[in-house]
Amino acid sequence: MNTSVKRLLLTVIGAPAAALAVWALAVPVAGTTLTARMGDSTQPVGPVLVVVTSLLAGLAGWGLLAVLERFASQPGRTWTIVALIVLALSLFGPIGNAVGIAATLVLLLLHLVVGAVLVLGLARR
Repeated sequence: MNTSVKRLLLTVIGAPAAALAVWALAVPVAGTTLTARMGDSTQPVGPVLVVVTSLLAGLAGWGLLAVLERFASQPGRTWTIVALIVLALSLFGPIGNAVGIAATLVLLLLHLVVGAVLVLGLARR
């Protein structure tokens, strides 16, 4: 396995690991109740949801980067711009759907941590 593929795998696995670390500090350690509105009901944001969501985001980012590397003239730059736009748009989710200020702040932090790991890790390919 070459260095580039190892770095990609570490990045895609590192994003959920970083998100899980934030979740662990915020929920069990600090005692924050992480709940989000889902339609008419609310749903707790647990570790499985955090890991699966951030893993899917990493795989989607990796897939987009692979397509851009094949068809774009400046794939790294294009990917970084698209990733930052998607990250900025993703921040509206916690702002509009989190239940409480603490949950909003933790969910924003989760989005930013995952985004930072993916943008920095995948852009260096």
